[in-house]
Amino acid sequence: MIYHDNTLTPALEDYLETIYLLIRDKKLARVRDIAEQRCVKPGSVVPALKRLSSLGLVRYEQREFIDLTPDGEMLARRTLTRHELLRRFFEEILQISPDNARGDACAMEHYLSDEGVDRLTRFFEFMIRCPQGSSDFLDRLHRCPIVNPEQPSCSQAEKCSAAAASGRRGTRPRSLVRLSPGSKAVVAMVDAEGDVRQRLLDRGLLPGTEITMEMIGDGHPDVRVTVQGSSMSLTREDAGCVFIEPHPEQAENRG
Repeated sequence: MIYHDNTLTPALEDYLETIYLLIRDKKLARVRDIAEQRCVKPGSVVPALKRLSSLGLVRYEQREFIDLTPDGEMLARRTLTRHELLRRFFEEILQISPDNARGDACAMEHYLSDEGVDRLTRFFEFMIRCPQGSSDFLDRLHRCPIVNPEQPSCSQAEKCSAAAASGRRGTRPRSLVRLSPGSKAVVAMVDAEGDVRQRLLDRGLLPGTEITMEMIGDGHPDVRVTVQGSSMSLTREDAGCVFIEPHPEQAENRG
């Protein structure tokens, strides 16, 4: 079961995110580490951990390391994904200073709806795939079916088709399932709708995000990849909805 935003307070979501990042970066999370990261006293951390434990989101025993349950990890990834999406929009598109971009992302990540995540992601997909640069940007943005699926094909559809055939960066975007184990790539877009698209976005598969193929097989898990520094499993069907472009390092090597 995944808890909705009206069940968890923003503060508890922040604790989940902090625990996730500590485990990812330092391989363990302790009360004193969490307190240091959250800039609070250790005594303030314990009640939050007990509440998260009662919700089935963390495994916590006094004086023991803290771990996330599968539901806790999913919620932490969800919050971190929203943070990164907002930070990139503020910093890369609105050109807000990095410190303010991070602060604004922290303030808004708890309240961004699934529709907000989907629309922001489509915006970055538009930035990556539209061949027309920045001229008449906002007008084209609002009329582009990449951003607004309900819109009819725009006047640039023929050029977009040509770009899809050759790839804006000189290669055709391809499905993640075609990436060889050990190879890196960059997510170009998530070609899915509804619950499937939202599930993949919540797991951090955003346009421009680096992804490394760990393994691909016919059993369970079908596909295992590294995204945002952490390993995750995908079904072959879900992985087939993720389209990638070459990693910049590979482009430089080819050059």
